[in-house]
Amino acid sequence: MVHSFFLSVTKPPSSFSLPLASSIPSLSSSKMVLSKTASTSDVSIHSTFASRYVCSSLPRFKMPENSIPKEAAYQIINDELMLDGNPRLNLASFVTTWMEPECDKLMMEAINKNYVDMDEYPVTTELQNRCVNIIAHLFNAPLGESEAAVGVGTVGSSEAIMLAGLAFKRKWQNRRKAEGKPYDKPNIVTGANVQVCWEKFANYFEVELKEVKLREGYYVMDPVKAVEMVDENTICVAAILGSTLNGEFEDVKLLNDLLIEKNKQTGWDTPIHVDAASGGFIAPFLYPELEWDFRLPLVKSINVSGHKYGLVYAGIGWVIWRSKEDLPEELIFHINYLGADQPTFTLNFSKGSSQVIAQYYQLIRLGFEGYQNIMENCRGNALVLKEGLEKTGRFNIVSKDEGVPLVAFSLKDSSCYNEFKISEMLRRFGWIVPAYTMPADAQHIAVLRVVIREDFSRTLAERLVLDITKVLHELDTLPATLSTKVLSASEEKKVKNGTVVKKTEIETQREITDFWKKYVMQRKTNVC
Repeated sequence: MVHSFFLSVTKPPSSFSLPLASSIPSLSSSKMVLSKTASTSDVSIHSTFASRYVCSSLPRFKMPENSIPKEAAYQIINDELMLDGNPRLNLASFVTTWMEPECDKLMMEAINKNYVDMDEYPVTTELQNRCVNIIAHLFNAPLGESEAAVGVGTVGSSEAIMLAGLAFKRKWQNRRKAEGKPYDKPNIVTGANVQVCWEKFANYFEVELKEVKLREGYYVMDPVKAVEMVDENTICVAAILGSTLNGEFEDVKLLNDLLIEKNKQTGWDTPIHVDAASGGFIAPFLYPELEWDFRLPLVKSINVSGHKYGLVYAGIGWVIWRSKEDLPEELIFHINYLGADQPTFTLNFSKGSSQVIAQYYQLIRLGFEGYQNIMENCRGNALVLKEGLEKTGRFNIVSKDEGVPLVAFSLKDSSCYNEFKISEMLRRFGWIVPAYTMPADAQHIAVLRVVIREDFSRTLAERLVLDITKVLHELDTLPATLSTKVLSASEEKKVKNGTVVKKTEIETQREITDFWKKYVMQRKTNVC
């Protein structure tokens, strides 16, 4: 009957008429439910955007009183994070922004492991030791056949430099104490181009930082001037293999030779630390004949960032010592409250194991061949970018062909706009290209820098050149820029009756007005 009733409704007869309301049974009496009132609770709402959580702001600086669903929390945070830049297009950073899915999976599976619990996670500890030994051999550490390397995984090169600096300071202090000499004024000699972590070390651990000033056209530490600044209180000279400013390698070999001579003349024993944060995973593969590492006798320790050209996500660095004698035993702590005697030499205690595992994955997955191929590709793409910028005729290239694969460049003419404006305009295309000034005594030089990482392809390099060319064209045709050009030309002095006089304000204004009339008319005639 029900079926036939619906059939009859869908095809009513010509005489069909609606029944009176009084003749229709009430819904309450028949208990038939045709609709349901929507619940006031958000629990039943599957879409976060249909809930109350997107209609009001959550507290930013205080914990909210009530809980919210996990889907809403995720969506709100994820939406806000969309305003961040794209890591792959962040050409300011040396830090790795892409890894293989298999490595991502390994990292997520180990994200709940505390690296410091060596007894509970012995395999992770073993992987860290393997990484230390692989890197030590890569840096030509003088190890015997079965001799273990001395080093440790750190939270980036900043911690690695702190540990290396502390080792130098303690060794210098112990030697000065034994000689009965003052040991309260240690110093380190560096170039003014060092990364800020060196300034932090000097400040935190009360060591004077003696900086070799830069000069225009020479943006790394001069080894001759560095050795001249060394005195009996110098705990080490820090050389940079891959300057942050322009990617250039400092001449560690020359520094070593000059320092050997000075040590012979003075009776001192001033050593070298190499900050290879950026270049440590580049030089062995691109420039194997370059002597910068433990092949040089005065190089006692080296740090390198695994999260830069070591090809691991942010959070991993390494520091390697030449031998056990170069790391004072009193700096190593031994703990037993985690289940067994564990030696530890780190500034922090707890940290994740994921990056250590990821570093081991990259070392065995890629091998020497894989790293070499990646570094050669980076160098090739840097060359493409450099050549593209040179073709514009607008830039001076500040970086060197031998060094970290990056391109640092500055405007030949910055009278109308500068490097900072170009950096700002490139953001419109999604590119994050930093602009900065050089340290003393070259602070009048402003530079743009593009770091070529593993995931920066040839196509992206060519695209970046096109976008920079577009930015230059836009800046050239901006009214403010054109006014600057006209004003500059208009203010030129004229010759009147053999005498040089400056144009009057009215003459200058007329010339500017005439220029804009011509400019507007030209724009009109060019419209199709």
